[in-house]
Amino acid sequence: MIIIGHRGARGLAPENTILGFKKALEYSVDEIEFDLRVTRDHVVILHHDRDLIDPNGTHRRIENHTYKELLDHKKDLTTFEEALDALKHTVPLYIEIKPGVPTKQIISVLKQALQNDWKPSEFRVASFSFPILQEMHAAIPEIELIVNETWSGVRAGRRARKLGITRISMSRLWLWSGFIRAVSRGNMKLITYTLNDPKKAHKWERYGLYGVVTDYPDRYHKKS
Repeated sequence: MIIIGHRGARGLAPENTILGFKKALEYSVDEIEFDLRVTRDHVVILHHDRDLIDPNGTHRRIENHTYKELLDHKKDLTTFEEALDALKHTVPLYIEIKPGVPTKQIISVLKQALQNDWKPSEFRVASFSFPILQEMHAAIPEIELIVNETWSGVRAGRRARKLGITRISMSRLWLWSGFIRAVSRGNMKLITYTLNDPKKAHKWERYGLYGVVTDYPDRYHKKS
């Protein structure tokens, strides 16, 4: 069973930051997950929500602001390129593209990385949006894709088969042993998010669970 650091190591350090990635690597994660969004001036940044909330509680819609404007309100805001520089050749990167986020600039950054000594096997691209997965597959077919799904195993499986991929990521709230076993027997690799309970994870591993996305990699791996 592989261990994937959620937004770096969200429970141990600020999420989607270089500091969070370093913390995740301290606990020997197998992959690091983070989220991508695109600013008004087409800079790809790491951020989960549509809005950036500054220390005063003011909401700023990321797509409506430039990178510099957002950086003024979040000093550790990280660009995709900065993340790649910090994580190069450590562990595979599990990149989630949020629904509605334009893929053009993300594809550009990834293609540039592949020209600069990165290998396709060092990336996984995930999304809840099937059109985004289709766009990524058409643009860079050699990079592995992951179908993100909240609750419907049928929908996730259908999308995976259409794309010819084998990895599915689903919410832990909807999983049970029989379903996990069925997915595994169907030659799919099932990941669950966000699971911070190693006892439950190892129980599900016996039924074929492939991996967990966790806020607390320290609960799974000892510090290296």
